[in-house]
Amino acid sequence: MPPLRIGFCGTPQFAVPTLQHLLTKSDFEVLAVITQPDRPRGRGHEVSFSPVKQVALAAHLPVYQPEKIRAPEMEELLKNLFLDFVVIIAYGQIIPARLLSIPKHGWINLHASLLPKYRGAAPINWAIASGETRTGLTTMRIDAGMDTGDILLQHELGIGPKETAPELAARMSEAGAPLIEETLRGLAAGTIIPRPQNHSEATLAPILKKEDGRIDWNRRPAQEIYNRMRGFTPWPGAYTTFRGQTCHLWAEPVSDEVVSSLSFGGGGSAARTHARGALLPEKDGLFVICGRTTILRIQTVKLEGRKQVSASEFAIGARLKSGERFGGT
Repeated sequence: MPPLRIGFCGTPQFAVPTLQHLLTKSDFEVLAVITQPDRPRGRGHEVSFSPVKQVALAAHLPVYQPEKIRAPEMEELLKNLFLDFVVIIAYGQIIPARLLSIPKHGWINLHASLLPKYRGAAPINWAIASGETRTGLTTMRIDAGMDTGDILLQHELGIGPKETAPELAARMSEAGAPLIEETLRGLAAGTIIPRPQNHSEATLAPILKKEDGRIDWNRRPAQEIYNRMRGFTPWPGAYTTFRGQTCHLWAEPVSDEVVSSLSFGGGGSAARTHARGALLPEKDGLFVICGRTTILRIQTVKLEGRKQVSASEFAIGARLKSGERFGGT
């Protein structure tokens, strides 16, 4: 039996383990890799290859980098390859409907959530930011909608209580590789029955904006702020203002026992008299009051234009005054 003919469409590191995995299977033949055009990256704005392109070149695979995948020459390419599948993972462009029927078994996507939850560009970030303790991976046959295609297979994973978005993404990308393999084999053998999503249960995970990282000290309790810190790492991070300057923070919520042991005028009950965002220097660290009279222990602070420092270094350098708070002018 001839190997399954595969096109691979992806760009970031998240897609790399699956491409590498497919290349180890003798009954799969990756005939072409489609990835985003080379872009300036980093502080030096040097043009660099995407992680997927680097792997493809090392494996001597043909690489295509159209500015727009809807270009007529890409349609012609896909038709001439006589593909069984196109595997698409975090490519970065919408696939036009006229291309979807070209591969024999369609375009197979690995999505980093248990669809229909967290449709969109940032499912890992929003799952963590929303306080989820479980998530997962879904393979689906993409259609003309945004992550609305039929579900093929799913794999559930836990989210660690301190796990950040990059850490979870690394685990999920590795788990996704064998899931794609199982999906392709099952579709080719006719053993997978696609099932429609329940669209009434859909939630959205839109692309991150800088404003998502702004800390709302009044409305959000400590655990919610911490979840957003984990979910929005490395960008946009979690930030506030201090003496008119933007500053990025890392912190962790403290237990009720720690709150009751603090010395600022009677622990938790006295915290209710402080403004939300109020800074509380203690011998055990630097604390800040959040919504619902919950408390975060600050670990690091990075003021705009300066290097990241520990909470104690920040407190000493700032010479904190009574009543000062984050989020003020």
